[in-house]
Parts: sequence; structure tokens; C-alpha cells
Amino acid sequence: VQLQAFGGGLVQAGGSLRLSCAASGSTSSINAMNWYRRAPGKQRELVAGINSGGSTNYADSVKGRFTISRDNAKNTVYLQMNSLKPEDTAVYYCNVQKGLWTYWGQGTLVTVSS
Repeated sequence: VQLQAFGGGLVQAGGSLRLSCAASGSTSSINAMNWYRRAPGKQRELVAGINSGGSTNYADSVKGRFTISRDNAKNTVYLQMNSLKPEDTAVYYCNVQKGLWTYWGQGTLVTVSS
């Protein structure tokens, strides 16, 4: 499975961005699709996840601001980020789980200016 992430960029605090991550290759039976991030000087953390049934989970720090969704026909996961804060600045990574395997995409940088 190959993952290609799009949508990062520079935005002012309070603004919005939408990240996309498209999976290609052997995409059948993908279960969970997730977004992680790594901020400068910090460990990677799970931002949001969505399973094949559509159930979602979010980090407390993004609840009410971020929304994860997926389009199974397009094998794509999205992360709508609203009310962005400078502390959301990070490299965002998509991740999918298929059986016992986990696949990672390349990161996309999100920078939120104050």
C-alpha cells in the first residue's frame, strides 16, 4: 500500500486546512485510517482515526476542531482542520492498517502562524 498526502501549508491562527491522503496499490481490506502528527521537539501523536465502520476517535487537543472522514471508493482519508492554533504546527502523517500491517505516508507540513 502506498500513501500520498496532500494539503499542508501555511495558515494564520483561526484558519482552516484540509488534508487528504490517498491510498494506492493493494487497498482491499484496509481497516483503520489515521492521522498522526509530530511537532518540533515532540513525540509523534495520534490526531484522529477512523475505522472501516466509520467510527472515529480524536486527540483531546483537537476535539471539536478537527474532523476525520474517509471515502472508501477513493481509498482516501481526509482531515478537516478548523480553528487552527499555533500549537497545531507539525508534520502530519497518514497511516493505514491492513491486517497485521501498518503503512505510513510521507508527511505534510502544517504551519500555523500567530
